[in-house]
Amino acid sequence: MIAEPVLLWGAAIAISATVVVPYAIQFRRRIAHDRERKAEASALGIDKPSAQFPYIDPARCIGCGACVRVCPEGDVLGIVGGTAVVVNGLRCVGHARCEEACPVGAIEVGLGDMKSRADVPLLDANYQTSVPGIYVVGELGGLSLVRNAVKQGREVMRNIQPSGAGLDVAIIGAGPAGLSAALEAAARGLSYVVLEKEATLGGSLLHYPRRKMVLLQPVQLAEGVTLDRDEYQKERLLEMFESLVARHALEVRFSSPVERIERDGDAFLVNDLRARNVVLALGRRGSPRKLGIPGEELPKVMYRLMDAESYRDTRVLVVGGGDSAVEAAIGLALQPGNRVTLSYRREKLVRIKKKNEDAFAKMLATGRIETLFNSQPLSIDETAVRLQIGEEIRELPNDYVFVFAGGVPPFDLLKKAGVAFGA
Repeated sequence: MIAEPVLLWGAAIAISATVVVPYAIQFRRRIAHDRERKAEASALGIDKPSAQFPYIDPARCIGCGACVRVCPEGDVLGIVGGTAVVVNGLRCVGHARCEEACPVGAIEVGLGDMKSRADVPLLDANYQTSVPGIYVVGELGGLSLVRNAVKQGREVMRNIQPSGAGLDVAIIGAGPAGLSAALEAAARGLSYVVLEKEATLGGSLLHYPRRKMVLLQPVQLAEGVTLDRDEYQKERLLEMFESLVARHALEVRFSSPVERIERDGDAFLVNDLRARNVVLALGRRGSPRKLGIPGEELPKVMYRLMDAESYRDTRVLVVGGGDSAVEAAIGLALQPGNRVTLSYRREKLVRIKKKNEDAFAKMLATGRIETLFNSQPLSIDETAVRLQIGEEIRELPNDYVFVFAGGVPPFDLLKKAGVAFGA
């Protein structure tokens, strides 16, 4: 009779030793790791809301970690003190999967305080700027992702009523936001035109490398038209957009850069067009930001990578620390004979997607990519690049330089039209 309880206690102890104790140790390590990450993020200033951002209600959060597990960007969130906290706010791109996964509704993904940002136009709840009749949709308004751009493009048209006379709206930009706005305008009977500076549509997608997978999430592009996958290859997505333009006979004018937006009575002059409303779906890229160093005008210096496979047996320097730079470095390092170096002005990469971070780490571990942190290119010539690395100046043998230092957004156009920005 005594043996049976003893056996049960023994079994319980064995289960505790093999299951509960290891789990408890792992749990404590994770908590300690998240606490360290939070402290580091606070020191770097990357845990503050600057654009899209997950707002957590600590009174409702139960610390289950569901939000941490579903975030595709890796380390945006963590658990500290039994509550979800933002660790790396700069990595949040607005997927909102954390919001969907939270079992108690403690998370809402929205925008940070745009009034403190000089690089984001001030908008009301209907995406209207400080100038009545001028609207901003897509990433120019501070919120990333194709899904968000598509949603805003559709919603903004619901604020515009058909007049029956003249052009109701001029849509500037034929990326996802501009195309969804045009589809909604056509469905609502608005008179519209889309002006696109490039010779084809796609907006920021055009600058993505070939065969890049675009993170999307299912979204309704127009009535009866849904993009139902989490990811699309760049070329496939552009083909779908082209098909929609043809099928719905959308009024898109290519190679039509907008040089002015001026008030003209109760309407606006957009180049030589007169429209009652203007929807800016321009994106944030604008023209590439340059380094401003000697030799940057050489043909070996480029600002986007379209086809990594065409570069082989070359010495390549990639400048930048964002996803575009990392993806270019990885793509080039995969080609036979390439020697790839990444130069970044900060001490570590803090803004890249989790998928890119993992792939980049593998390249570093196998020696396929060399990193030069705390470095800055000083000059470029035909065969080398001179860099400042801390206190040292180093000359690096080189055949090609790819610069991914971001873009110069089209803010001048907006400011000349009277649009107010934060800060």
